[in-house]
Amino acid sequence: MTAPRAHLALGLLALALLSGASVLVGAASLFGGDLDAGLLVAVSRVPRTLAALLAGAALAVAGAVVQLAVQNRLVEPGLVGTPEAATLGLLGITLMAPGAPLIVKMAVAGLAALAGTFGFLALARAVPRRDPVLLPLVGLIYGGILGAAALWLGWITDLVQYVGTWMSGEFSGVLRGRYELLWIGAAATAALYAAADRLTLLGLGEDTARALGLDARGTLLAGLALVSVCVAAVVVTVGSIPFVGLVVPNLVSRWRGDNLRRNLPLIAMGGAGAVLACDILGRVIRWPYEIPAGTIFAVLGAGLFLWLLHAAPRGGHHG
Repeated sequence: MTAPRAHLALGLLALALLSGASVLVGAASLFGGDLDAGLLVAVSRVPRTLAALLAGAALAVAGAVVQLAVQNRLVEPGLVGTPEAATLGLLGITLMAPGAPLIVKMAVAGLAALAGTFGFLALARAVPRRDPVLLPLVGLIYGGILGAAALWLGWITDLVQYVGTWMSGEFSGVLRGRYELLWIGAAATAALYAAADRLTLLGLGEDTARALGLDARGTLLAGLALVSVCVAAVVVTVGSIPFVGLVVPNLVSRWRGDNLRRNLPLIAMGGAGAVLACDILGRVIRWPYEIPAGTIFAVLGAGLFLWLLHAAPRGGHHG
């Protein structure tokens, strides 16, 4: 078995083991008691496991694409204001049409996320590229401003609780019938994989990509639209989970190099496994209570982000 296939096989085995643990672990025991174990697994545990896997894979792949779009390894959707913009979109549609179907809310959140991402790109063009650390700092400030605007709007409209839910990724409320929008994010992730070669050219810079015959602007728009769909599906369903799109693509690229098409399956599996592992940890650390998976990943991801800031090469580009 070749090394890439062996890595994929090991990744799938790890996901299978984590999925089995996720089905077994929870506040309610599957063994004994008065609960219908089969119903609990079908209605709660399996949907929750699938939601964590789908959300993690979508966010990790989205992060890799955003890094290519801005040619900087130290950014991801959560560091460029995309989730905060999606939250603003959700607040807007909730205020104007509170009874709108969930798919409509996700569509509005996706459009808002795309607008927020392009707002960051406009800022990025004015940021000097000599220091790769400067761009993520600008993204943190930009995202903080959007997040503050969302919190202020939630405060004056008495929707702070909704804002808190959308900004804190957790899976305790996932049930069958309440996570299926994440399959739309999975479809967007698959489309990003299909466009991996074009996105790789985009990472060489707009002028170089155009010289090689690529419609750089069209590819950028399509790629970021798919990223916005991924982020919106996650925010609407389980809330924002920071650092997934930063940590996982960086770790994979340091291990396997910068071949995007070859790396994307591992990036997707790494994101899926990392988020599911954090969700399982959140269930056992203070059993029978839960800590949101987004909180655990934020703590771990922040430490890895600081390490990446220290270890990143001065260029910070995808070669």
